[in-house]
Formats: sequence, structure tokens, C-alpha cells
Amino acid sequence: MDTASTPRGYFAVGVERISKPGNVGNLIRSAHAFGASFFFAIDPAPDIREMHYVDTSGAPEHLPFYIYDGLDDLKLPKDCMLVGVELTEDAVDLPSFRHPLRAAYVLGPERGSLSPELQERCDFIIKIPMKFCVNVGVAGALVMYDRMISLGRFAERPVRTGGPVEGPPVHKHGAQKVRNRAERRRRAATLGRGEIPRE
Repeated sequence: MDTASTPRGYFAVGVERISKPGNVGNLIRSAHAFGASFFFAIDPAPDIREMHYVDTSGAPEHLPFYIYDGLDDLKLPKDCMLVGVELTEDAVDLPSFRHPLRAAYVLGPERGSLSPELQERCDFIIKIPMKFCVNVGVAGALVMYDRMISLGRFAERPVRTGGPVEGPPVHKHGAQKVRNRAERRRRAATLGRGEIPRE
């Protein structure tokens, strides 16, 4: 992913009570490819070391991987929002969801749902609008892709079929903003104008 399209903020991906190491390997490989900051597992059933059979990118060597024995042990960075991915009636449809800048997405086990305790702890629950559930690795990749196209800087989609006709928007730097009133006064006095510069 080039730096022009890299979204601001950070994200992590995690699983709860997952039972197949192949699915963990698939998901952590996708998380690595999409630029996740870390990966976590809550009460995983399999021997996580077996995931290397599926993950050929060596993600655990490049991506911090945290294993928590239970939900009470889960620790996230300050201001990181926990976003559950689950098919529930009141979940927000993924295409309508505004992704937090700092987010940890968590997916449930293959033949089950996120635990009620984990759902209660989530800041948001989102769902992928589909006819039925898909593989946990596929669901995680869809969420990460949606985050990338929502928060990344890409060229606008054209009205007609095909690729963009213009490049991505060029970042424009604004004037310096000083948010401290005392500092504004000091700067104004230094400039000799005796007035408070506007932001």
C-alpha cells in the first residue's frame, strides 16, 4: 500500500474462541497485507503456532500478536474503539459505517457468535449485508477493505464504467494553528501588531 492511500489512525484485528488455525493464519495474513498495527486472539481453541501453514507472509514476525486467556484480560490502547463483526438485528451495515480512526475489529468463532459479554463491551457492532455467514477470514478481509477505501485517499470513482480519469486529491497544507490563547498573544506581541492573530 503506498503512503498516499494509507489511512490515518491505526487498526487491529482479533478473534474470539476461534477453532481453526488455518482461519487464524488466513486472517492474520490479510491483516498484515492491509496494514494492521497488531493482531489478537481471545480464548483461542487451536494451537496458534499451526497457523504458519496458511500464512506464508510471515505476519507474526512483522505484526505484534497478543493472546488473551479471556475477555477480562483484553487490553486495548487508550481511545481504541472495539468494533464487533456479527450478524445481529441491530448491527450497523458495513457500507453505512464510519470507521473510527483508532479501532480494533473482533470476529467470532467459525460455528458461533461473539459472546454476549464481548458484544456488550463493543463500542459498535457491524455486519456485512449478505444472505448468510461467510468464512471468518473472508469477513475480516471485507471489513479491512472497507476501512481502506473509506479512510484512504484514492481518486474518485468515475461516473462511467472503468477506472479513474484523475489522480487522487493532492493534500493541501493549511496555515499554522496555535490553539493556546497565551501563545497567540505572545506571538502577536512578538510580531509587534498588538493584536491576536486569527486561526
